[in-house]
Amino acid sequence: MLPPATDFLPELEFQTSRSSGPGGQNVNKVESRVELRFRLAASELLSDEQKQTLQQKLASKLTAEGELLVVAQEDRSQLRNREIALRKFHDMLTKALHKPKPRKATKPSKGAVRQRLESKKKHGEKKANRGKLNF
Repeated sequence: MLPPATDFLPELEFQTSRSSGPGGQNVNKVESRVELRFRLAASELLSDEQKQTLQQKLASKLTAEGELLVVAQEDRSQLRNREIALRKFHDMLTKALHKPKPRKATKPSKGAVRQRLESKKKHGEKKANRGKLNF
């Protein structure tokens, strides 16, 4: 089970910078873009098994130093972007650590098989009756 995002706060590093894109003078003055960095190997909240799973599943999102990088620049407010980055981070970890339920192989019931074969037979007869009439 994954701890809440707030438990990770001591292990997270936040950096701010100027956001890109439209926004007028606000973009040029305010550092609203938030970059969240998480050192996966140094985490004390995750087990070794969880770290290994995250290392494999989030390999494309890890830097060369093994840090998970999450960027948020959707909002004009730095505080909102920080919340968005935290939510993204937690969702990413939750999704990566989710273990899918194993599929149980099942067979169709005898009634379902019989019904399918009967409908195929009816469909075939319908098509056969469309042929040319022989006089």
